[in-house]
Amino acid sequence: MDPTEQPARTEPGLEHTVVDGVATVVISNPAKRNAMSSDMWQALPVLLEGLAADPGVRVLVLTGAGDTFCAGADIASLRDPAVRPQTLAVQAEEALAAFPRPTLAAVRGYCVGGGSQLAAACDLRFAEEGASFGVTPAKLGIVYPSSSTRRLVALVGPSAAKYLLFSGELIGTERALRTGLVDEVLPAGGLEDRVLSFARVLASRSQLTQAAAKEFADGRLDRDAHWSRQARGSGDTAEGVAAFLERRTPRFTWTTGSAGATTTSG
Repeated sequence: MDPTEQPARTEPGLEHTVVDGVATVVISNPAKRNAMSSDMWQALPVLLEGLAADPGVRVLVLTGAGDTFCAGADIASLRDPAVRPQTLAVQAEEALAAFPRPTLAAVRGYCVGGGSQLAAACDLRFAEEGASFGVTPAKLGIVYPSSSTRRLVALVGPSAAKYLLFSGELIGTERALRTGLVDEVLPAGGLEDRVLSFARVLASRSQLTQAAAKEFADGRLDRDAHWSRQARGSGDTAEGVAAFLERRTPRFTWTTGSAGATTTSG
C-alpha cells in the first residue's frame, strides 16, 4: 500500500493496485504536491466505476504519492474558462462517496481544498502526525459546493465546518481528530502498516453488513425492507453465527454484486 514503493511518476495521474481485496488509489502529481488536474478529476469516477465492478475489491484506500495527500485542485486550471474544475471535483467526490464498499483515506502531509473534499467523501480517514487539513475556497473567492458543505457539516458539525470554511486556515492532526475530521492519528512511519492492517480487517468482514450500514449512515433510511430481504437470502447471518460458535473465521459469501443487490449508496 505504501506509495513510496511505487516507481516515481513525472506526469499527473492516478495509480492503482489491487492486492488481497484491497484496492489502493494513489494521487500523483509530484510537481504540484499532488494537486488534482482537470484530467485527474475526470479520471477518478471512471477508475472507481471499474474498481466497483471488480468482485475481488472489498475495500478501497485513497492516498497520495510521496509525503503529501493532495494539495487541492490545480489552480492553473481555474484560468481556463472552458474548464469547470468545481463541477469535476464534485462529480469525483460524489463518485467516491457512492463507492459501494468501505473507503479509507490515508493522509500524510497536506490535505487541502479538493484534497479535503476527497478525504471527506471517504468513509474513514487515518492521518500521520504532522498532516495539515484545510478547506480553502475563501482564499480564492470560490463558493464551496452545497453538497460538499453538507458533507463537511455532517462530519465535523456546523461550528467546526464554519471555522474551516470562513477562515481557510489549516489545522493539524490534533484538532482534526478532536473535531472528527480524522478517525485515527498515527506516528510518523506508522500510517501504511496501520491502514493495511485495518483494510484487511474490513476485507474479512461481511459485505452485507457493511453495505447496509453505509447506506443507513449516509441517510438512506428507507431501505430496511430491502436489506432484510438481502440478509434472509444471503446465508451470511447463519455463517457468522456458526463460525462464532465453532470458533473459526467466517466465510461470508454475499457481495455487492449479488443478484438483486444495490451498488449505490447515494
